[in-house]
Amino acid sequence: MQGYDRREITLAQRVVGAYVGLAVGDALGATTEFLTPREIQRNYGTHRTICGGGWLRLQPGEVTDDTEMSLVLGASILRTPGVDAASVATAFSDWMRSKPVDIGNTVRRGIVHFRTTGEPLVPENEYDAGNGACMRSLPVAICYWNAAPEIRIAASRMQSHVTHNNRQADAGTEAVLQMLVSAFRGVPKSALQIIAQDLVEQYIGYRFDRRRVENPSGWIVETLQVVFQAFFSQQSFKDILVDVVNRGGDADTTGAIAGMLAGACYGVDAIPRQWRSALKAQVRHACEQQSTALLALAETGIDVARRRQGVAVAQAVCQQPTS
Repeated sequence: MQGYDRREITLAQRVVGAYVGLAVGDALGATTEFLTPREIQRNYGTHRTICGGGWLRLQPGEVTDDTEMSLVLGASILRTPGVDAASVATAFSDWMRSKPVDIGNTVRRGIVHFRTTGEPLVPENEYDAGNGACMRSLPVAICYWNAAPEIRIAASRMQSHVTHNNRQADAGTEAVLQMLVSAFRGVPKSALQIIAQDLVEQYIGYRFDRRRVENPSGWIVETLQVVFQAFFSQQSFKDILVDVVNRGGDADTTGAIAGMLAGACYGVDAIPRQWRSALKAQVRHACEQQSTALLALAETGIDVARRRQGVAVAQAVCQQPTS
């Protein structure tokens, strides 16, 4: 938001803003998911209202798997505490059993793999470069925002590899994770753009400074191209989200990721009041409560034994570079 002093935004406001922003972006984008920009313009003009509908026929304020999986992952982290692959896989399996409104194919395959083999982590797959792990990464960013980078990366890969084990997807997810953590710390957007550019240096396909990307698929590269183009060109939470969801395609996920980044950058008070109040009350409250609980866990500290375990896992996981 122009004129919005980032130095006045507290850590708690940024964390809650990221979680509520995720849900708002999910709910807003669900309406235009799988539509082209031309179809959106014909049906809605410029889409800027949380009104439900879409191919899932949602009620106004309902969310999709982006928010639901984030909350499921966050609940697992709070129970353990920390990221534990078996606990996360079990939580995802229970969630799928509840017959959610939507579930991605790669996520479904990962859960079925766990159910049939008992192995919580899927093998590496060059074709699993979807956005499903990135869209639910916010709880890791909150819980591990003040952890050593190698522990945070290990936690990210552990939750990711329950369903998505792909180096390109890892790199994109970890870039978003680093951007979130940096935004929590109050760094300017110019510093966040350096993180995005570092990702491009690692995988040139993520380049987002050329043509305008529209109608993105669930491929994480197209997802983040749309998110980065909107996030770095617009100057308010509202404008970022309106830009993203009117590009169509996988708009609930681009909306969710853009919403968490914009919420972390501008804080919860920058989210339009009408969007916050349009969310289903139980969804909004769950996001607010879980973000606060995860932040408290981060500030209290995951127990020393688990942190030591995290270092060991990090050393094992990080032996395989993402490039």
